[in-house]
Amino acid sequence: MHSLPDSANRLIDELSRLPGIGRKTAQRLAFHLLSSDSELSHSLSKALLDIKVKIKNCSICNGITEDDSCKICNDPRRDPNLICVVENAYDIFVFEKTNSFSGTYHVLGGALSPLDGIGPEDLNINSLVERVEDGMEVVIATNPSVEGETTALYLSKILGHYEVNVSKLARGVPVGSDLEYVDDATLIRAMEGRVSV
Repeated sequence: MHSLPDSANRLIDELSRLPGIGRKTAQRLAFHLLSSDSELSHSLSKALLDIKVKIKNCSICNGITEDDSCKICNDPRRDPNLICVVENAYDIFVFEKTNSFSGTYHVLGGALSPLDGIGPEDLNINSLVERVEDGMEVVIATNPSVEGETTALYLSKILGHYEVNVSKLARGVPVGSDLEYVDDATLIRAMEGRVSV
């Protein structure tokens, strides 16, 4: 858009790089910020900086936190003998909003994908194995994609060397989808109906 000032075009370009934000939505957001008072722009820019400066990975589960370990890992009401393994930190939020899981989590940081050059050494698998103790249950909750299923199979083989109950989400989560798009009821049924691997 040649009629807009360069700074407006830069903001629209940056906003449209965000997932789920198309060019038209980016334009509406940019004009909303332009017409709002300066306080909104300042607080938004501070929040954007804070998320990059303050947030780090939890030393236990690899989720996100501002402290050494996250609120979930520090919660004494959580069952430490029940670990739900997810691909990324956002998946924790997906489960938490259902209020159906009382254990802890472990974030792999992705899924196995040989075509993309992602192997076991690129994921947080060693730290998962270090957390595993006899008698635990490990729920593998990777995405129902080819990469997620490959990762689940690999994890079940690794964890098969330990005295742990390994399960994965029950069917009902559509194959080829991402957990963030699964509705709450389906996710609850999948967690409650998990099966041994």
